Amino acid sequence: MSDSKSLAFNIASILAEHKAGDVVVMDLTGIAGWTDYFVIGTSTSITHLRGLSRFVDAYLTEDKQKPLNKPVATEDESWLLHDLGDVIVHIMSQEARTFYELEKLWFKAKVFKIEASPGRQETAEE
Repeated sequence: MSDSKSLAFNIASILAEHKAGDVVVMDLTGIAGWTDYFVIGTSTSITHLRGLSRFVDAYLTEDKQKPLNKPVATEDESWLLHDLGDVIVHIMSQEARTFYELEKLWFKAKVFKIEASPGRQETAEE
């Protein structure tokens, strides 16, 4: 498993374990020239969004990853983006996720739904 693929699936698992909704990893290799994977998860509130972002930050620090940006959540934030170069993490409110429809925009990508479980499950969606 490539480093960027491992990173994407590890972050997706962290989001799922911390109750992010509808967590997916999108494989953009060969589709986008500027990144390999999107990780997308839905938050239930601004507090949840901030918490999920902190868990991602903690993992990146522990894994000695250097993000290209450090998102800051304001009171009305609905989307936080962690840019790791080969992996882009999107933590979104349900409203933002419905509005921007990243899965439809990148419809050629292979999508893996991630669910929280002791033995992390990876399943491809057709």
